[in-house]
Amino acid sequence: MIARMWQGWAPVATADDYERHYRSEVAEHLQQVPGFSGARLLRRQDGDEVLFTSLTFFASMDDVRAFAGEDPERAVVAEPARRVLTRWDERVSHHDVSADFEGHVGRR
Repeated sequence: MIARMWQGWAPVATADDYERHYRSEVAEHLQQVPGFSGARLLRRQDGDEVLFTSLTFFASMDDVRAFAGEDPERAVVAEPARRVLTRWDERVSHHDVSADFEGHVGRR
Protein backbone atom coordinates (compact mmCIF):
# COMPACT_ATOMS: atom_id res chain seq x y z
CA MET A 1 0.00 0.00 0.00
CA ILE A 2 1.15 3.54 -0.79
CA ALA A 3 0.54 6.53 1.50
CA ARG A 4 0.42 9.93 -0.21
CA MET A 5 1.14 12.88 2.11
CA TRP A 6 0.35 16.52 1.39
CA GLN A 7 0.04 19.67 3.52
CA GLY A 8 -1.86 22.92 3.15
CA TRP A 9 -2.45 25.94 5.41
CA ALA A 10 -5.62 27.97 5.85
CA PRO A 11 -6.46 31.04 7.91
CA VAL A 12 -8.57 30.16 10.94
CA ALA A 13 -11.49 31.98 9.27
CA THR A 14 -11.57 29.57 6.28
CA ALA A 15 -10.25 26.36 7.83
CA ASP A 16 -13.72 24.90 8.32
CA ASP A 17 -14.45 25.62 4.64
CA TYR A 18 -11.43 23.57 3.61
CA GLU A 19 -12.43 20.72 5.89
CA ARG A 20 -15.95 20.70 4.40
CA HIS A 21 -14.44 20.65 0.89
CA TYR A 22 -12.24 17.68 1.84
CA ARG A 23 -15.10 15.76 3.46
CA SER A 24 -17.41 16.24 0.48
CA GLU A 25 -15.78 16.94 -2.89
CA VAL A 26 -12.38 15.34 -2.25
CA ALA A 27 -13.95 12.28 -0.62
CA GLU A 28 -16.43 11.86 -3.47
CA HIS A 29 -13.69 12.11 -6.09
CA LEU A 30 -11.37 9.69 -4.29
CA GLN A 31 -14.11 7.07 -3.98
CA GLN A 32 -14.12 6.90 -7.80
CA VAL A 33 -10.37 6.22 -8.13
CA PRO A 34 -9.44 2.56 -8.66
CA GLY A 35 -7.17 1.30 -5.89
CA PHE A 36 -8.12 4.06 -3.44
CA SER A 37 -7.85 2.54 0.04
CA GLY A 38 -8.80 5.35 2.44
CA ALA A 39 -7.87 8.82 3.63
CA ARG A 40 -7.21 10.79 6.80
CA LEU A 41 -7.23 14.55 7.21
CA LEU A 42 -5.16 15.81 10.12
CA ARG A 43 -5.76 19.30 11.49
CA ARG A 44 -3.50 21.36 13.77
CA GLN A 45 -3.40 24.98 14.87
CA ASP A 46 -0.18 26.50 13.49
CA GLY A 47 0.14 30.06 14.76
CA ASP A 48 -2.50 32.19 13.03
CA GLU A 49 -3.27 29.41 10.59
CA VAL A 50 -4.54 25.85 10.57
CA LEU A 51 -2.24 23.20 9.10
CA PHE A 52 -3.95 20.36 7.28
CA THR A 53 -2.11 17.15 6.50
CA SER A 54 -3.83 14.85 4.04
CA LEU A 55 -2.91 11.18 4.01
CA THR A 56 -4.44 9.18 1.20
CA PHE A 57 -3.86 5.50 0.64
CA PHE A 58 -3.69 3.65 -2.64
CA ALA A 59 -2.98 0.03 -3.54
CA SER A 60 -0.14 0.91 -5.94
CA MET A 61 1.69 3.77 -7.65
CA ASP A 62 -0.33 3.02 -10.78
CA ASP A 63 -3.42 3.84 -8.74
CA VAL A 64 -1.76 7.06 -7.53
CA ARG A 65 -1.17 8.00 -11.18
CA ALA A 66 -4.85 7.36 -11.92
CA PHE A 67 -5.57 10.06 -9.33
CA ALA A 68 -2.67 12.50 -9.84
CA GLY A 69 -1.72 12.03 -13.48
CA GLU A 70 1.63 11.33 -15.12
CA ASP A 71 3.58 13.32 -12.51
CA PRO A 72 2.44 11.60 -9.29
CA GLU A 73 4.43 13.97 -7.05
CA ARG A 74 2.46 16.98 -8.32
CA ALA A 75 -0.12 18.13 -5.79
CA VAL A 76 -3.75 17.97 -6.82
CA VAL A 77 -5.34 21.14 -5.42
CA ALA A 78 -8.79 21.94 -6.79
CA GLU A 79 -10.00 25.51 -7.23
CA PRO A 80 -12.31 25.46 -4.18
CA ALA A 81 -9.30 24.53 -2.00
CA ARG A 82 -7.13 27.21 -3.61
CA ARG A 83 -9.71 29.83 -2.64
CA VAL A 84 -9.56 29.01 1.10
CA LEU A 85 -5.93 27.97 1.60
CA THR A 86 -3.12 30.50 1.95
CA ARG A 87 -0.41 28.10 0.78
CA TRP A 88 0.14 24.42 0.12
CA ASP A 89 2.78 21.91 -0.86
CA GLU A 90 3.21 21.91 -4.64
CA ARG A 91 4.82 18.47 -4.37
CA VAL A 92 3.69 15.50 -2.32
CA SER A 93 5.58 12.57 -0.88
CA HIS A 94 4.79 8.89 -1.22
CA HIS A 95 5.64 6.21 1.30
CA ASP A 96 5.30 2.45 1.39
CA VAL A 97 3.06 1.49 4.30
CA SER A 98 5.12 -0.95 6.33
CA ALA A 99 2.64 -1.44 9.20
CA ASP A 100 -1.10 -0.85 9.33
CA PHE A 101 -2.94 -1.11 12.65
CA GLU A 102 -6.55 -0.43 13.52
CA GLY A 103 -8.22 -0.26 16.88
CA HIS A 104 -6.40 -0.56 20.18
CA VAL A 105 -2.98 -1.93 19.35
CA GLY A 106 -1.13 -3.23 22.39
CA ARG A 107 -4.06 -2.97 24.80
CA ARG A 108 -5.38 -5.95 26.67
